Amino acid sequence: MRTSAAPPPDASPAGSPAGSPAGSPETSAGETLEFLGRRYFVGPTAEELLGRDRGWMLWLPWAAMAAIGILQYGFGSLVPALVGRGWAPVDVFWLLALWTVFQAGAGFPVAFLRERGRIGPRSAMIAGAVLLPLGPLSLAHGSELVALIGYSVLSGTGAGLVYATCSATVAKWYPERTAAKVSVATGAFAYGSVPFAIAFLFTVDGGPLVGMLDVTAAIVFVVVLGAGVVLRDPPAHWWPADVDPRSWALSRHSPVNAVRQYSPREALRTGVAPLMYLILFCASAVSLFDITFLATLGTRMDVTLVVVAIGTGLLLGTNGAGRALAIRVSERVGRTRTLGWVLAVLGVGQLCLASAATNGSVTILLLAALLAGIGGGAFYPLFASLVREFFGDQSAGARQTHAAVYSAKAFGGVLGVGLAAVVLPTWGYPAVFMLACVLAVASGALCLKLRQPGRFLPGLPPPRVASDSS
Repeated sequence: MRTSAAPPPDASPAGSPAGSPAGSPETSAGETLEFLGRRYFVGPTAEELLGRDRGWMLWLPWAAMAAIGILQYGFGSLVPALVGRGWAPVDVFWLLALWTVFQAGAGFPVAFLRERGRIGPRSAMIAGAVLLPLGPLSLAHGSELVALIGYSVLSGTGAGLVYATCSATVAKWYPERTAAKVSVATGAFAYGSVPFAIAFLFTVDGGPLVGMLDVTAAIVFVVVLGAGVVLRDPPAHWWPADVDPRSWALSRHSPVNAVRQYSPREALRTGVAPLMYLILFCASAVSLFDITFLATLGTRMDVTLVVVAIGTGLLLGTNGAGRALAIRVSERVGRTRTLGWVLAVLGVGQLCLASAATNGSVTILLLAALLAGIGGGAFYPLFASLVREFFGDQSAGARQTHAAVYSAKAFGGVLGVGLAAVVLPTWGYPAVFMLACVLAVASGALCLKLRQPGRFLPGLPPPRVASDSS
């Protein structure tokens, strides 16, 4: 454990302090041990470690997240133009389905390598900056096969590298306000794409598709690379010097911490992690279906591009902004209860989308976009918070559990984008939206079964998981 000097510029140790094995009750110089056995290395200050305020470690990841979100949340707006180029509609949708597989699937290996000191935030971000532009460039200049490799595989992997790195870096620099700060950064992943998603819609009428994709590739590269060369981790278990960790752990601002640090295998054996995986799989499938097919739904309804653009802005804007709002609400009423409400709102949004697809109502379509956006993004930071509070956040294994649960999004993309594109021509939009409603409501009902491992007794209700932000 470093007690005076700053960590190396590209990485810092993520395990136990030197001379203090994981799980040992002993502490080294500069460490504090609280009542649940969590270690806190208080100080040095962020200014001493970075030469600047730690706010940089929030806003640089925020900017990178806003840049990479274009590749997921802007894709649905590109679909009509790509189909107009002569590409098969089902093949176009499978490009995004496979992109989500590689984006979400990259999280676990990134966490594994980072926790073992094999790669640091700078290395991961630079690799992501190199891979990400290949997505829009391959869509602009390549064939469907080139797009599959460049966009789905390489760009998707790059997005996973950047997403996992930014989320983990923000969490490490804001240990006393993890949920609130991480939700700010991940929210940009959705609402940062709004200007590009709206601009992409107008390429259907002969807009400069190739030029816009080239500009997008350049912006993504510059923003991610610029953030990556500055990002770095604090020392392991770092804690800001102006907050007493033991007082914080006992205050109302502290979350209900995990009773111990679970390994991925231990988390799996509790039965709670598989349940969370199932819920996230269903919720992400519905959310990805909405953001991918809204533009094609507008085309089917024969509404103007202006209406589709407004609906897209509502869907993506509330998808991002709703994440921070959901965390704030969960600080008052509890994480699991808020998660259930969010998924219920997502289900109501699917009912409204089915209604709009049936009767062609523009008003209902815009209301549906609002509801689907609020419910379709807020569950991501809630799950991230619950995984930390259920299974821990200080051991390498506990942090890998977070990435493992998030990987459910990979299969959600296969169901909500790829398979949905296959059945839509036969089933029609109303029937698929009704199925999406069932999935959203069912996943919300399953939230009632979530219990924090080691802190409940059979037959008793789950404890209230409170705030971890001040």
